[in-house]
Amino acid sequence: MPQPKILIIDDETLLSNAITRALRDDYQVTTANSGIAGLKKAREIKPDLVILDVLMPGGMDGFATGRELKNDSRLKSTPILYLSGLSDIETKITGFEVGADDFLSKPFDVRELRLRIKAILRRHPPRSKESSATLLKQSGLTLNYETFQVTTQIGVCRLTPIEFDLLHYFMTHPRQIFASERLLQDIWDYPPGTGSPDLVRMHIKNLRQKIEPDPKNPTYLKTIPRRGYVLLLNTEQ
Repeated sequence: MPQPKILIIDDETLLSNAITRALRDDYQVTTANSGIAGLKKAREIKPDLVILDVLMPGGMDGFATGRELKNDSRLKSTPILYLSGLSDIETKITGFEVGADDFLSKPFDVRELRLRIKAILRRHPPRSKESSATLLKQSGLTLNYETFQVTTQIGVCRLTPIEFDLLHYFMTHPRQIFASERLLQDIWDYPPGTGSPDLVRMHIKNLRQKIEPDPKNPTYLKTIPRRGYVLLLNTEQ
């Protein structure tokens, strides 16, 4: 089986080289030092994961680069792991709104980076060519495996890879309540006691923006105080 392809887009050459050395035994690693160069390289190699710095010069920062990646039909399902020296919540929220799968603040331990990469790639294995099922229907929602789109009463919307994984999880476990820690383990593959509930909260918020007629008063994906989140069936809405 060929090694997964990782594209690092970061203007800090020393950091890119350090990450490359840490990953090259297990992955095919390619680097680019700007958003423009990164987009060009992504279209050439079609990576399995993009590691993307937030602050970059040249008129295209990491968020602008991420939006371009998600707007490209050939790259829209490619997961993004953001790196940034900024750790404030607003920066993280922007990253998740762009479509990030995860966010790692600098400085970081390479072991944690490897863990997060492994978790992201485990969530996005190649789909079997023999699989004929393309749609999942549950609770008034229709999820398309091929296009990463969800159909609801308000229309059709494309999901990011992590939003797709999250909604798929709830649709295959309707009426079950899941705490943030459980979701971090089952969706993000974090070990128990690690990962931030903010990560779950932000993606739930973004998912509601796409599937709920009124995101502030959700009818599909409910919050159960002090317990977690649950997807209700049509008859319960």
